[in-house]
Amino acid sequence: MENLLIFAGLDAVIAFLFYRSFIAFLLFLPIVSPFLKVRRKDLGDRRRKEILAQFTTGMQMVNASLQAGYAIENSFREAIRELARIYPDDSFIIYEFRYILTQTSLNVPIETLLLDLGHRTHIEDIRNFAEVFQTAKRTGGDLIAIIRNAVTSIQMKKETSEEIEANLSGKASEQKIMSAAPIFLIAYTSLTSPGFLDVCYHNTLGIAIMTGCLLIYAAAFLWGRKIMQIEM
Repeated sequence: MENLLIFAGLDAVIAFLFYRSFIAFLLFLPIVSPFLKVRRKDLGDRRRKEILAQFTTGMQMVNASLQAGYAIENSFREAIRELARIYPDDSFIIYEFRYILTQTSLNVPIETLLLDLGHRTHIEDIRNFAEVFQTAKRTGGDLIAIIRNAVTSIQMKKETSEEIEANLSGKASEQKIMSAAPIFLIAYTSLTSPGFLDVCYHNTLGIAIMTGCLLIYAAAFLWGRKIMQIEM
């Protein structure tokens, strides 16, 4: 519902500033589908980053318990106690670790549960970790060293991503300001100089010019957004 309200507000602003027409508002309504898709992707990306951060913290605690001499199942149990000091009781990682303990009590292998977690979250780093963990369990490798190295790799990748985002944060802010500038400029002109833009509305040439401006604006916005995206 929130996303629909946001789209309706943007649609109304664009229809008014570029066309002064309710018909334009109606014509732009089909764009709601790609808009919602993009919004879901953005929210999904943020959610996956948070899940990966929680998973990394959780596995670091599991590894610490393993180093202290706990068995793998007890290491997850100890990790839950430590995680409860950091995250709320209904957080993703606490729920998943409790689920793992419940399933292991039913003789479901931990490596199978971790692989399932990777597939459900659609996070490549978790899937890779689960595959390495599975190989280590089957071959009798040094589980502590393997978990430590895998978690360190994930952490380094996360820190690199955060460093890039920090370096680009200023540019990202500039891009947002520049994206909003044309809208504010048209709104400011409409408020301070009523009638100045009347020639652009309700006639074929004006509609064509405003449509061209809108298309250029949309292309520039999408281009800037793509440049600012970080794929890790």
